[in-house]
Amino acid sequence: MTSIILIIINLIVSYRGFKESAFYNAYEFEVEKVLVYKDYKRIVTSGFLHINWMHLGFNMLSLYLFSSSIESYIGIGGFLLIYFVSLTGGNLLALLVHRNDGDYSSVGASGAVCGIIFASIALFPDMSVGFFLLPISFPGWLYGILFVIFSIYGIKSKKYNIGHEAHLGGALVGMLVALIFEPAALVHNFWTILIILVPILLFIFIIMKKPHLLLINNFFFNQHKDHYSIDHKYNENRHLRQKEIDRILDKISKSGLGSLSAKERKQLDEYSRKIR
Repeated sequence: MTSIILIIINLIVSYRGFKESAFYNAYEFEVEKVLVYKDYKRIVTSGFLHINWMHLGFNMLSLYLFSSSIESYIGIGGFLLIYFVSLTGGNLLALLVHRNDGDYSSVGASGAVCGIIFASIALFPDMSVGFFLLPISFPGWLYGILFVIFSIYGIKSKKYNIGHEAHLGGALVGMLVALIFEPAALVHNFWTILIILVPILLFIFIIMKKPHLLLINNFFFNQHKDHYSIDHKYNENRHLRQKEIDRILDKISKSGLGSLSAKERKQLDEYSRKIR
């Protein structure tokens, strides 16, 4: 039942995003908006937006198929905790990977859905994972291993314009939270969990310590020296704001305070509050 409510919310929010670009732009995940403008709500709100009906449908069908076992096993509260913590964790990993790429943006519930999927794998590794409309299925543990390998490759190659970082981050967080709820699963399914967790943790270590091995742009390493990074954008915006304030102050010195327009007065007032 809880998954149905989440699916309905995703449908409503995504549909509005399809129809209204301003709404979509206001709530999508974008590195610059989060880091420079401190619009942290986007880390969560972006998880209810989708690119198109296919993107939305795939995520919602996956959520529906994997949610019942988790919800019945750990309850509604645990299910919701895994969903939202995985959503947040997935976007935080994307923020880490693309910290130096201010234009990077993404939407989708994939991080949350992957958290639910991998929580299921941690607790029920022998579950069968099938492919839609195809008579093929894999053991849950094998699906987890293949998924991790594909996500790491996707981050490195930047192919298909898919947010693999959110997938990987959500999967990691979902599995860890599930183990907090059911620590005994770590003993019963130790090798399965270890084989899945180690590559994820190793990959995050590489991002922080040896990012040149991945050839990606982030806070620790910039592959493209001419890339217009988020730091450059921030410094340029700051420089432009200061230049405008200097112009206003110069205008006051020449023509008096009464010569300012309403917009200029507002800019000066905002600047004064910041430096107090």
